[in-house]
Amino acid sequence: MARAIMLQGTGSDVGKTVLVAGLCRAAKKRGLKVRPFKPQNMSNNAAVADIPGNNKTGGGEIGRGQWLQALACGVRPTVHMKPQSDIGSQVVVQGKVFGEARARDYQAMKARLMDAVLDSWAKVGEDADLVIVEGAGSPAEINLRSRDIANMGFATRTNVPVVLIGDIDRGGVIASVAGTHLILPEEDRRMIAGYLINKFRGDVSLFDDGVSAIGKFTGWRCFGLVPWLKSAARLPSEDSVVLERLASGERRALKVAVPMLARIANFDDLDPLKAEPQVEVVFVPPGKPLPEDAGLVVIPGSKSTIGDLIKFRENGWDRDLAAHRKRGGHVVGICGGYQMLGRKVRDPDGIEGSVIETEGLGLLDIETVMEPEKTVRNSSAHSVQFGLPLEGYEIHLGRTTGPDAARPSAIINGLEDGAVSADGKVIGTYLHGLFAADAFRAAYLASLGVKDGGIDYRAEVEKALDEVAAELEKHLDCDAIFGLAR
Repeated sequence: MARAIMLQGTGSDVGKTVLVAGLCRAAKKRGLKVRPFKPQNMSNNAAVADIPGNNKTGGGEIGRGQWLQALACGVRPTVHMKPQSDIGSQVVVQGKVFGEARARDYQAMKARLMDAVLDSWAKVGEDADLVIVEGAGSPAEINLRSRDIANMGFATRTNVPVVLIGDIDRGGVIASVAGTHLILPEEDRRMIAGYLINKFRGDVSLFDDGVSAIGKFTGWRCFGLVPWLKSAARLPSEDSVVLERLASGERRALKVAVPMLARIANFDDLDPLKAEPQVEVVFVPPGKPLPEDAGLVVIPGSKSTIGDLIKFRENGWDRDLAAHRKRGGHVVGICGGYQMLGRKVRDPDGIEGSVIETEGLGLLDIETVMEPEKTVRNSSAHSVQFGLPLEGYEIHLGRTTGPDAARPSAIINGLEDGAVSADGKVIGTYLHGLFAADAFRAAYLASLGVKDGGIDYRAEVEKALDEVAAELEKHLDCDAIFGLAR
């Protein structure tokens, strides 16, 4: 079994995913065979990963964070890198839907899930020198400790040493680190070898007294202070909490409006557009209208198409979208967003909830019927409109048919996918990653009047990972952190 270390946080969104990715890239640059692992988490953004030993078509679901970390390691992601997730009410184990569970039932189910976590843990470490594990939430949630599989429940079971992450940007970082030490039981406390401070702005020497204070309260060593990593903004995000902080920038050639659905999923589909210098992507929160000066509205994926469609109307976005169309605006719907663009969405088996049918937005002449079997696969595709290759994956429930589907937007694995309106300005597709294909993105943006589009998006992500790794090598004692592994 490979040696391992684990990063846990004093809370959610302290930067664990990016720090693990950066350390994975740093270890790779040192010549180590490194792998990521995350025992359990909730994910807004999913990806498709290999299922080792599976010879059938398709793959399994994995969090976008572990997909990114695998990229940092230079390896293909597998479902064992993140063996358990709860996506909405669905519990996903080793990439496949295990069942449905509400919050209370899910907590009771956790004890049964540890065996799957440990099985995947053994598989991930088979051909690695080092495994870097990412916790979820915080070990300080001691009310959940008895059934924990994400933090100390995993660390103590596998004897993996822990580095605790504090987020100074939130404020109260001394209290959060010292408080974690105070409330942890001794069995858990002794797993923590030290801590680091993330998202520091300014002169690090100004926190010397803070390091001394934390040392007096905890006895833990400080592995360093990580500055605000600007390069991290160019990396895909896993959780929707990041959307709360996104703000529009300077005016550019094209404004893209994205309604922030209550159950938004796979919003990283917008990352390649955000990276374009002439494109401004604006995530519109509930209660705010879609901007009238947007040339393109993108409706992203959803964990609950019918529920988000109902909320879409309650926000008045249906009226905004109709006005946008009257002004000649363009619309793209991806996965759940594609389903919403039709005339009706039906869920006869109640897969998503108690509402079994609702009217769609009516911009495409199609209807969707939810079906229990989920499509999960990486896909080879090309654009019908531009005749250019596409890349991406499918993760969806439902079958969509109708007259506008006779004008497919793409050919995926040899089959027609999606639909296009008669005037060509409304496009729907099940293909996640649509905008990641550089040539297609450049051609599509040019059709909307944007010149000089089509950066090498994947190269930008690789460059950002290298930059994050370099910053961590500069500001952390990486030798000491890697030396903890056992």
